[in-house]
Amino acid sequence: MDEKAKKLIAEAGKSIESVMNLPELEEIRVKYLGKKGEITQALRSLGQYSQEEKPVIGRFFNKAREAVTEMIESRRGEIVSVELENKLKSEDLDVTLPGRKPSVGARHPVNVVYEELERTFAHLGFEVVEGPDVELDYNNFEALNVPKNHPSRDIQDTFYITDDFVLRTHTTCVDIRILKCRKPPIRAIIPGKVYRSDASDPSHLPVFHQLDGLVVDERITFGDVKGVLARFAHEFFGPDTDVRFRPSYFPFTEPSAEMDVSCVICHGAGCRLCKHTGWLEILGAGLLHPMVLKEVGYDPEELSGLAFGMGIDRVTMLKYGIDDIRLLAENDLAFNRQFMHV
Repeated sequence: MDEKAKKLIAEAGKSIESVMNLPELEEIRVKYLGKKGEITQALRSLGQYSQEEKPVIGRFFNKAREAVTEMIESRRGEIVSVELENKLKSEDLDVTLPGRKPSVGARHPVNVVYEELERTFAHLGFEVVEGPDVELDYNNFEALNVPKNHPSRDIQDTFYITDDFVLRTHTTCVDIRILKCRKPPIRAIIPGKVYRSDASDPSHLPVFHQLDGLVVDERITFGDVKGVLARFAHEFFGPDTDVRFRPSYFPFTEPSAEMDVSCVICHGAGCRLCKHTGWLEILGAGLLHPMVLKEVGYDPEELSGLAFGMGIDRVTMLKYGIDDIRLLAENDLAFNRQFMHV
């Protein structure tokens, strides 16, 4: 049996030495070491020998299996090295060429405006407050004097999670949280994402960014509204920016107004961006409605407040002359790189 084992090793070695690729090497492995291979079959035939012969014969063929396995793995390494060398030669790779520079990212314009707005209002004494994206229907609507039958509460305009919880439609709902847990004087801005069931078009997205402002103290008047927002416009858009206020309506402020600024492109002369009016609408504002103050436990005879809200995406578009809000949501690197140095 020792001679048979040596013969198998010699035959296998000769075949392994002459093989030139991995598929042929695998065929040799199967021939000798596979389930029906010659060495495997020899080991399985040990049952026909006596108890004294089995250990001796088994040792011969186990050594044969180990020797053939070692020769196969050694040859496999040689073939892999040769194939890799041939592949490198065929690809003609020049390792002395300089590497490609990594792509440089850029800050998103909305993030740039976010930070600029926070800095601007910080100069005016406002602190930044945040709130949850999933909000109570009560805080989002009812506490803000929005009646049950108001169109904004319809399912086609608002994302309802349950009857009591919604994805907030404005950051104004955080005003209620602030008013319930703090005592005046209060001066805060609330930036964040808001959600509305709108189809995407050049001026609408279902998810966008908003910034609300809140001031509560004694003897707040509409003059404070005009003073704060005019100062904001001059810091943010430039000292030569003109401002005007137009009467409007919001359920949670009374009186209410919309604020326009002179067009950042034509400076009031009239262009396509401002529809040749010379003005751009940027936000809504007003004095807090007495019903809102009562809802959070304040006496409107003793305290008053102002509130304002603006779309951060819209302000970004106006500041940089962007004509399609969808560009802000696509995260296109070529678009973002235009704002690397702003």
